[in-house]
Amino acid sequence: MGLTDRRIGLLFLAFFGLLALAGLRSGFLGTVKASGLKHAAATQQVSTVEVPARRGSIIDRQGVRLAVSEPANDIAATPYLIQDPAGTAAKLAKILGVDEDEVLRDLTRRDTGFVYIARSVPADLADQVAELKIEGIDLISASRRTYPRSWLASQVLGTVGIDGEGLSGLEYAADDLLRGQDGRRRLTKDAIGQPIAVEDEVPAKPGKTLRLTIDAAIQSKAEAVLGGVGQVYKPKGASAIVMDPDTGEILALANWPRVDANDPAGAPEYARQNLATGTTLEPGSTFKAFTVAGALEDGKVTPNTSFNLAPTIQVADRVIGESHERGWATMTTGQILAQSSNVGAITIGLRLGKRRFDHWVRKFGFGEPTGVDLPGEERGIVPTPDEYSGSSMGNLPIGQGLAVTPMQMAAAYAAIANGGVLRTPHVIKEAGGREVRPDRGRRVISPRTAAQIRDMLQGVLSPDGTASEVSVPGYELAGKTGTANKVDTETGEYSKTRYIASFVGFAPVDDPQLLCAVIVDEPQGAYYGGQVAAPAFGQIMAFALPYLRIAPK
Repeated sequence: MGLTDRRIGLLFLAFFGLLALAGLRSGFLGTVKASGLKHAAATQQVSTVEVPARRGSIIDRQGVRLAVSEPANDIAATPYLIQDPAGTAAKLAKILGVDEDEVLRDLTRRDTGFVYIARSVPADLADQVAELKIEGIDLISASRRTYPRSWLASQVLGTVGIDGEGLSGLEYAADDLLRGQDGRRRLTKDAIGQPIAVEDEVPAKPGKTLRLTIDAAIQSKAEAVLGGVGQVYKPKGASAIVMDPDTGEILALANWPRVDANDPAGAPEYARQNLATGTTLEPGSTFKAFTVAGALEDGKVTPNTSFNLAPTIQVADRVIGESHERGWATMTTGQILAQSSNVGAITIGLRLGKRRFDHWVRKFGFGEPTGVDLPGEERGIVPTPDEYSGSSMGNLPIGQGLAVTPMQMAAAYAAIANGGVLRTPHVIKEAGGREVRPDRGRRVISPRTAAQIRDMLQGVLSPDGTASEVSVPGYELAGKTGTANKVDTETGEYSKTRYIASFVGFAPVDDPQLLCAVIVDEPQGAYYGGQVAAPAFGQIMAFALPYLRIAPK
């Protein structure tokens, strides 16, 4: 064999050896390493992302948009394609206003081929990211929850989380209807990371629209009035409820301090609560109407029953006087309510007796949630007769020693206004295009007793009443003031500096079509319900009555 033949043979052997090694390597990769390589390829070239459904809108009764979802983008990255992680992180952080170190950590991950950098980014910022044209940075269509009226009814509307789930308020209570059904999208990229196929495996189904009973104009006025109360009296908080007493529809539910719905984190936690349903308070003299109503129903008194009242009254070991000192006085039942006599209301309560008094308290719905279609409603605190102390009937008939919510007070007064039927308040008028039928309610007092109480409550706004300075030209108003000492949590006794001022009323007296309750928590300076809450009631009603075209009477 010549030299040339030997060289050819060696080359052949070398090539054969290399081919054998290649074959072995190929077999190894195709068998032993097959599953791992397949997973790596899928991770790098194929990704499945969730496509959030467009959240349904929330609108007021007239169609005014209160909460909407607008087009936005999620910013995502394919980490292994990012050539300059540090530089990319700096650029993205500057545009998106996020922490640069967190972005860098996401861009340098090697355990995934897909990672979110930011969610629900507004279109203008997403456009700036797109203009960077950075390989490995992708924009995924999404939506962003916004509140066009910003501050309006923010505690009622609530908040939505980053993944589109309702966290509080109506956004939480009606989440199943508003949220819709998320979709699933499959993204396939080529070797250099360019999308070559987008497939919607499961199409997203948008959420449905929620139409409220709330009227944006009345809501805005109520919030403005509470803002004035806040400016003058600097209370801890305040709430106002405007309601149709015949249907239970809530036309406005305002809270102060106000909260920007687009920036809820910018407000203190207390302000983010819906005070109308989430707080309990001693009602004070506004509760006297129910003491009198029960006595009228049981035949213990009539509107004209006359009482010779001492300056004070002793119940067990407690002596109770009036809010303003007086001598002996003769008052009818109607005058006791109009002038908010503590001694008179306790005297009437004692005629009822504790068992019957408790019966009427519970019949008006106190001690149980109203069932309003808002989350987080408190039930209040109402002691049973077996829990009464010897002096309880000196406290309870005048609204002390029990706790209620503003919503319970509004609902109970609505029963007086509408002729004696207690109905469930509600803020949802239509859900997904289907009208929500009003609660038929249950009768708690007779139409006659309701009319008698309405006539007595008109006296509260007469020259001798506790809200004599409140009026709306052309309309006959009725209502009740309330001033309650708050309990000092440290001593367990009633505070002499912290009060709840309230007023609940309606109009027109002979055919009530609108009710308004105003509660002010710890006003500074003046603190009587007739001074603080009643004027706010008057301002709200002065706007709402003509706005709703309710005829003057």
